[in-house]
Amino acid sequence: ITCLVMYLFAEFDDAANLLAANPDATTISIDEPVEIPKNQHSRLQEPGREEDDELLGTDDSDKTELLAGQKKSAPFWTFEYYQTFFDVDTYQVLDRIKGSVFPVPGKNFVRLYIRSNPDLYGPFWICATLVFTIAVSGNLSNFIIHLGKPTYHYVPEFRKVSIAATTIYAYAWLVPLALWGFLMWRNSKVMNIVSYSFLEIVCVYGYSLFIYIPTAILWIIPQKVVRWVLMVFSLCLSGSVLVMTFWPAVRDDNRRIAVATVATILLLHALLAVGCLAYFFDAPELDFPAPVIPAHNGTTVITKSH
Repeated sequence: ITCLVMYLFAEFDDAANLLAANPDATTISIDEPVEIPKNQHSRLQEPGREEDDELLGTDDSDKTELLAGQKKSAPFWTFEYYQTFFDVDTYQVLDRIKGSVFPVPGKNFVRLYIRSNPDLYGPFWICATLVFTIAVSGNLSNFIIHLGKPTYHYVPEFRKVSIAATTIYAYAWLVPLALWGFLMWRNSKVMNIVSYSFLEIVCVYGYSLFIYIPTAILWIIPQKVVRWVLMVFSLCLSGSVLVMTFWPAVRDDNRRIAVATVATILLLHALLAVGCLAYFFDAPELDFPAPVIPAHNGTTVITKSH
């Protein structure tokens, strides 16, 4: 023990002599972790890429995808596998709806709302609500436009429900499927392309359609100018969500391909809005049967009404 104490004192004396010889030396404790300055780490990255990584969530996304993979490890033919797609609460759905209605410039929708827990509950019910809203509002609009005409008899057009359902659900599933396949194909050719999962893309498209629900209700107003202004406003909001989500994923690709991809996304989104407005609300005037008015001389006079 005496030898050990003498050895420790000798070590302390050597350290004191070194500090006396070099007072500006820096001492490091074994118990304290060594921290790397943030500015040193930022020098290793290309300028302007820190914001890109924040948008795409390159650090946190790996953790969330790993957790998602652990949570959805059940076989796809079991009920538990599909149950995870609907494992969301009301606050999460409302938060994602708010994010789709009020997009924040420079913020990625998948990064902020979807990646931690992508779901099918919100997109499914948003599409279902939009189907019935468009069908019912279209019938009411047709009734209001022809209200007061003596030869018009209102007949509900239930076929519009099936047409709206086919159109909206095909758009909400087939377009994301095509976009997902395109991103996977480009990812095999360009290393910097970010491929979202199919479920994440379906979530983005499903929640982006929510703005059309109140818009379809307002389309009952029998004024074409008001309808088209509402359509353009809704298209700008929902289209901005899609652009801010998918542009960071394709901007590292060839410039023409990236611009063409975003333009195609916006074009298909605009075609859906314009098609629903033109078919369900801006239908042409109907030619009603002309009433037969008997004349005093025994002949009949046929008048044409529109």
